[in-house]
Amino acid sequence: SAGPGLWYEKASPGDRRLGKVVTIAKSKKFRDHHGKVLLEGHRLIKDAMEAGAVPQTLFFSTVGHLKELPQAELKRANLVKVKFEDIKSWSDLVTPQGLIGIFSKPDHAKLSYPAAQVNSSLPLLLICDNIRDPGNLGTILRSAAGAGCEKVLLTKGCVDPWEPKVLRAGMGAHFRLPIVANLDWESVPSNLPAGIQVCVADNKDPGAQAETTSVPRGAGGAGSAPGNPKAPVKSKSKAAPEHEDEEGAAGGCVPELAAQYYYENWTQTPVAVVIGGETHGLSPDALHFAASTGGKRLVIPVVPGVDSLNSAIAAGIVLFEGKRQLLRRHKQEDERQKFPIVA
Repeated sequence: SAGPGLWYEKASPGDRRLGKVVTIAKSKKFRDHHGKVLLEGHRLIKDAMEAGAVPQTLFFSTVGHLKELPQAELKRANLVKVKFEDIKSWSDLVTPQGLIGIFSKPDHAKLSYPAAQVNSSLPLLLICDNIRDPGNLGTILRSAAGAGCEKVLLTKGCVDPWEPKVLRAGMGAHFRLPIVANLDWESVPSNLPAGIQVCVADNKDPGAQAETTSVPRGAGGAGSAPGNPKAPVKSKSKAAPEHEDEEGAAGGCVPELAAQYYYENWTQTPVAVVIGGETHGLSPDALHFAASTGGKRLVIPVVPGVDSLNSAIAAGIVLFEGKRQLLRRHKQEDERQKFPIVA
């Protein structure tokens, strides 16, 4: 028994379950097919259990590892004591902690997020498009939680958020705010609040646009630089783009979005920011969708000759600027209510 009323078993030398753990960690197919994910280390497992994720089996090297965890939930899990050497041999962590758990794959709609997170949440959403690097995605999720995003959407081009490297870099963000994964662009609008404006983060210099993107010659160039008058973007309804539009996207015609610097005002509420991945960048679908909501291209100016910013850094810069703008707006609205202007 482990403490009051906790029963566990000791793994025998040839226990097959440990190998299964590794399989789950490494294979997306296995995770999806069996609906299980692998979480490692105290902090992540505690965050998961407090949010209501369901542990199936916990492997631990000393009973002390279980003391910090919610006891009622522990009673429902299989607890298996194993040698620390075994944990070390399958651990992904630089300093293994002696605690690994197999959980039912969490459903964002069923988790309960921390009160502090919910209370600090802003009408600011993040859409990740083609983020393939696990470390970057985890870092982006952590920034989104830090900025107080309401929700994060991941399109099909992104790496699986339940991959061990993403979980590690996310530092518990998976259990702090809703993350909706594996969406195709048709189903993005139904996961967003009505009337949202969608902006895209652009870390490439707008002046050099014609050379860097697949915009037809003449359409990009200096015209995209902030401050220049824009050709109006053909605005579609707030709903999903129609089918004719998708054929347009396939034809490689990328809509022009009005460009502006990220530190100028862009936070109509609610607002979403799309961040594109390193190699593939923003998809034409993202640009079409942003254009259909009257969104902007947010430019982060970098010194000429410096390659574009890493997407996790770009996401951090834009999200925290969005947070600053939204908080300032809330403050101004509060002031107006306190001191109504007398006509």
